Amino acid sequence: MTRTHDNTLGSSWPADDLEARFAPTAEDLTGLHRLLEVRAEQEGLLDVAYRTVDSPVGVLLLAATPVGLVRVAYEREGFDAVLEALTTRLGPRVLRAPRRLDAAANQLDEYFTGTRTVFDVALDRSLSSGFRGQVHAFLPQIGYGSTASYQEVAALVGSPRAVRAVGSACATNPLPVVVPCHRVLRSDGSLGGYLGGPEAKQALLTLERAG
Repeated sequence: MTRTHDNTLGSSWPADDLEARFAPTAEDLTGLHRLLEVRAEQEGLLDVAYRTVDSPVGVLLLAATPVGLVRVAYEREGFDAVLEALTTRLGPRVLRAPRRLDAAANQLDEYFTGTRTVFDVALDRSLSSGFRGQVHAFLPQIGYGSTASYQEVAALVGSPRAVRAVGSACATNPLPVVVPCHRVLRSDGSLGGYLGGPEAKQALLTLERAG
């Protein structure tokens, strides 16, 4: 057996025992991560903070810049792919920093428990631009428990012929749930597409109709 000598204690210890004795614990690693998180915030070294939360429609990824909440993603989108895209679009300094997203997480929890009908967290809309940005900015005007058709939204944003473009804007909404693209349906009342899948869209509509 390989042994190392501890001159201080005047005894020998197996190398694997020493590794076990001095290996960082989960608590140590959590503390180090929190220190890194605080230091990055204090020194302005954090481009994007993120965390995950459980919800009735599955695990959600929340991401925020210093401006505000910038991304809500469903697990089916692939969290690694979403974070990689944020690194490319917003900056390389992306860190898991749950406390930065406490307000958004708390408001989502209130929404899913039926005690919140309007979100008021700060939003960073840098992932929305052009016509899609106009649609995303309009969506919160569709009230809780209400719906509108793609055609109606197109008309209300001043482009009545841009029905397909409205559908594309809803499908690429970077802030689902918070920016309620789930409230936009086809003219015949059927669900249409949704980033989180049809089951998630129906679940959100059912939640709001019960509220």
